[in-house]
Amino acid sequence: MADSPNLETMPASTQANSASTNPSVCPVLQDLEVGGVESHPRDLKRAYDELRIQYQRCATALATAAHDLRTPLAVISGYVELLVNQKLGPLTEKQQHVLEDMQVSSTRLQRLVTDFLTFASLQTDVVPLRADDPQDMNSCLHELAGFWLPRFQDKGVAFYYLANPNLEPFAFDYDKIQRVVSNLLENALKFTPPTGTVWLHAEPQLWERRNTHKPPAKEERRKASSLVPNAVRVTVADTGPGVAPEYHQEIFGDFFQVPDSGVPDDAGMGLGLAIARRLVQAHGGKIWVESEPSCGCKFSFLLPLKRIPKDH
Repeated sequence: MADSPNLETMPASTQANSASTNPSVCPVLQDLEVGGVESHPRDLKRAYDELRIQYQRCATALATAAHDLRTPLAVISGYVELLVNQKLGPLTEKQQHVLEDMQVSSTRLQRLVTDFLTFASLQTDVVPLRADDPQDMNSCLHELAGFWLPRFQDKGVAFYYLANPNLEPFAFDYDKIQRVVSNLLENALKFTPPTGTVWLHAEPQLWERRNTHKPPAKEERRKASSLVPNAVRVTVADTGPGVAPEYHQEIFGDFFQVPDSGVPDDAGMGLGLAIARRLVQAHGGKIWVESEPSCGCKFSFLLPLKRIPKDH
C-alpha cells in the first residue's frame, strides 16, 4: 500500500500512461483516454476524488480490523507474561525459550496495531492537540531516555542523552511529542548495529521561516541572526547504514520502507516516520533527515515556541 496519489501535481500524460499500463490503478483512471485527459479536467477531478474515497475506505477498514485485534492481543500478551515470569508454575528451559519468543512476537504485533490505529486517527486535516500549557522538554526527553536505555543496552548500542539547561518551557503536546521521539529512537535502534551509537539532543534554535511572497533582504537576515531563538530543535542521530539522498523525502511517506535497507521485511509497516511527520506538522513544525549512505542518519524536527497560524 502506498501514499494516496496526488493527481493535482502529477503531469496529465503521466497519469494517463500510469492508468493504461498499471492494472492495479483505479478503474476510473483506466476509463480516461490518453489523448483526452487534458481536455476533460472534470473527469480528472472525478478520478482524483474517487481515488481519495477508495484510499479512505481502505484505511478505515484496516483500522477497524486493527482495533478488533487489540483486545485479543492484549489478553494473549498478558497470559504469556504470566507464563514467562513463572507465575503459573515452573518452566523447563525449552518452554521458557519458546514463551520468550512468543512474547517478542506479541509485543511486535501490538506495536503494529498501535501504529496503524494512530495512523488512521491522523487521517484528518486537524490533529487534536493538548498543547495549552507550557511543558518541560527536558523532562519529556529524560523520561523517554530512561525507557529506551535498556533496549539499546540489550542490543549493545551506546545511547547518550544530556539535558539542555537552555531550554525554556513552552506549549506542546507532551504525549504526542514523546510518540514522535519514540518513533525516531525505534528507527535508530532498528538500523544501528551492535557497538553503534545513538544520540538524543534538544536545543533552542532560531527558525527563519521563508516568506514565499517576499524574500528577506540581506539586512533583514543579519537582523534576524541577532534575535532570540523562536523554536526548539530535537535531534536523534545514529551510526547506522544511512539513507541515500533520493529517499530523504519519501522516507516520511505512508507505508514507505527504504529498499535494500538490510532490515527484515517484518520489521514494521513503514508508518513510524509518517506518524512522526503528521504529529510534528500538527504543532506547526517541520521534520527532516540528513544522511548519506554508510554515514548514519540525523533526524531532526523543529517545534515553534509559539504556535503560528497555518496561513502564515
